[in-house]
Amino acid sequence: MEIGKVPESVLKRSVLKKLTVKRPEVLVHSGIGEDCSVLAAGEDAIVLSTDPITGTAKDIGKLAFHITANDIASSGAELIGMMLTVIMPPGSTEQELKQIMEDVTAQAAAYEVEILGGHTEISEAVNQTLVSVTGVGRLPKEQVVKTAGLKPGQDIVVTKWIGLEGSSILAKEREEKLKKELPAEIVESAKGFDALLSVVPDAKIAMEVGVSAMHDVTEGGIFGALWEMASASHVGLEVDLKKIPIRQETIEICEVFDINPYLLISSGSMLIGTEHGSRLVEELKKAGIHSAVVGFAVEGNDRIIKNGEETRFLEPPKTDELFRALSK
Repeated sequence: MEIGKVPESVLKRSVLKKLTVKRPEVLVHSGIGEDCSVLAAGEDAIVLSTDPITGTAKDIGKLAFHITANDIASSGAELIGMMLTVIMPPGSTEQELKQIMEDVTAQAAAYEVEILGGHTEISEAVNQTLVSVTGVGRLPKEQVVKTAGLKPGQDIVVTKWIGLEGSSILAKEREEKLKKELPAEIVESAKGFDALLSVVPDAKIAMEVGVSAMHDVTEGGIFGALWEMASASHVGLEVDLKKIPIRQETIEICEVFDINPYLLISSGSMLIGTEHGSRLVEELKKAGIHSAVVGFAVEGNDRIIKNGEETRFLEPPKTDELFRALSK
């Protein structure tokens, strides 16, 4: 298999098909595109999510925090704690470990999140540092939001801009190459996109306006996230490519590496299904968060992307373009 998420067909037959035990306490079970699992706890729900950072070792503590915080936010929950696993290759230094922890705890302090524990290890099983985070959140049971909640006729909103995470990683990992091809200010601007990776504020405003589905846009990019939300919800889509928000820096970087920005890892962007698309965009704007209504859900299984007169059909997500760019 190729680097990145396993294909949806493999995930279904070799992973999800094997998960035969279904506990009554579980409100949201494992499924395609679901960011979190949800457990009943009296009148409340406990939300759990886990994610590793594998695409880069730079600023890995900060990335690891935001990836999991975003997953919890996509359920509508408040993040209360995290557990951290850090596995480092032989030759790693204590200073490197200390820097990871300083980056994680700085974010934890900003969001009032407790680091509940975890595991640290030096291992020959990895050739670069791997950080995996499990997040724990909480909210009233009746307020839980799923990826699978999108309904025909509802608006589809994308917050901020796609490709922020991938652009930032490439600007840092391939800075020298990019500065040979692009003006330095474009590369420096893209490096700063990591300040935009949190969708916690986006989700909070969306919950106040009213949503039926949320999904943070990560590996597989916006096309992957659209497919996963539609697949989980058993609906079709009609999306206008020109309405999907994207920064010029991302376009320029993707052209250098000859990759598709719509298939590039995009933490910092939230995909939202709502009855109130225009109102949500306006409320996000008041908070200084850029967003756009990019399309709507339809009956059936056709997932269509329109670009002027051209029409294409979405396909299940493949290997993220970040990995292809990093291999060049």
